[in-house]
Amino acid sequence: MNTEDDANQIRWIDNQGQPVQARWRSIADHPAPKRVYVVDDTVDADSAYQWASEGIGLLWCGDFQNARQLMLAMERRIDSKVERAAAKSAKTAKPAAAGQPVAASSSLLHQLFVAQRKAQALRSRVLNMLLLPFDADHGVPLRRAPDVREAGAQARGPVGEHYVASLRELQGLIGAHEWRKKGVHVGALKAEIIPHYGVFSPLRGEYLDLVAHAPLPASLKSSGKAGIAFDIGCGTGVLAALLAKRGVNRVVATDQDARALACARDNLERLGVAARVELLEADLYPAEPAQAHLIVCNPPWLPWRPNSPLEHAVYDPDSRMLLGYLNGLKTHLLPDGEGWLIMSDLAEHLGLRSREELLGWIAAAGLRVLDRTDVKPQHARATDKSDPLFKARAAEVTSLWRLAAA
Repeated sequence: MNTEDDANQIRWIDNQGQPVQARWRSIADHPAPKRVYVVDDTVDADSAYQWASEGIGLLWCGDFQNARQLMLAMERRIDSKVERAAAKSAKTAKPAAAGQPVAASSSLLHQLFVAQRKAQALRSRVLNMLLLPFDADHGVPLRRAPDVREAGAQARGPVGEHYVASLRELQGLIGAHEWRKKGVHVGALKAEIIPHYGVFSPLRGEYLDLVAHAPLPASLKSSGKAGIAFDIGCGTGVLAALLAKRGVNRVVATDQDARALACARDNLERLGVAARVELLEADLYPAEPAQAHLIVCNPPWLPWRPNSPLEHAVYDPDSRMLLGYLNGLKTHLLPDGEGWLIMSDLAEHLGLRSREELLGWIAAAGLRVLDRTDVKPQHARATDKSDPLFKARAAEVTSLWRLAAA
């Protein structure tokens, strides 16, 4: 009978024909490959791509930099496959009826989005099959390998044993380590937010400006030191910090991810507002205190399936978090309190959700719209015409919806 410990082991045959096993580690919770080939600098990219496509793990024991080159070669083969599939789909697509705008239609953008997500899932599945050995201190015992021990320790913590993980995940750890060293400047705070691995970085500053300038509820201001606000799904803690900086005396910030809570704690302490913010592990609303004058939520903006834990900050399957926030808001608001919903309308341009649906959900939750403030995105992808989803990104608007009990 297989045990959970068996599922966390990876097995292969070494160069002497002896069976070997080591702990499998994946922060993204990818399962361990059931079959593993040991490969080195002599393997060709076509064979590596074929094996990885079949779900065979490729444990690299050659030069580290050559492993990176092999990954790039495998990625080019994935891109070629995706392009061929797109060309075939375009040939078989039915022409639009006369007078219908094809290029800008949400139907076409929806198809492009679905194709893009399938390509991303394929890329993740295949490239995560290229594996590396790690020492107990997170070092990589390969020629020309960089020193990644600090990045590994930050993301994985102490492990106390040799293990195997994917090269692609290591690249993510290294990228997160660099972000952690320099931070993300937040103009609304006039300070840096330090994201941890697996916690989404607040790179979209326009929505933070909306929160920085929206009028605080009169009930919150009139309550003085008794005023309380909730930050639902706090992530890095950036919104909780912003509310505290705006003078809210007590902020309760929730998240169900331990990594996010640890990240938020570090940021709040460094920004000098930790005394005003209480961090709680919770799925949406805290049990105690049960109500607040202001409840802020920035849920994932796209109702789609995430491919990794980090993507949970972007993709919300079946709009579960959005609906959970809306349906619980009226119950958790104090008299004359407000809920601030921060949302992009990108899902509407991609045909994933309509404005009528959103307004219907708001009304069904017993809420009314007090006001809505809009801002255009300022990120580079909004002006990148090479992006297949450019038309949707160029039309995107980010909004702060001020909601109250109906």
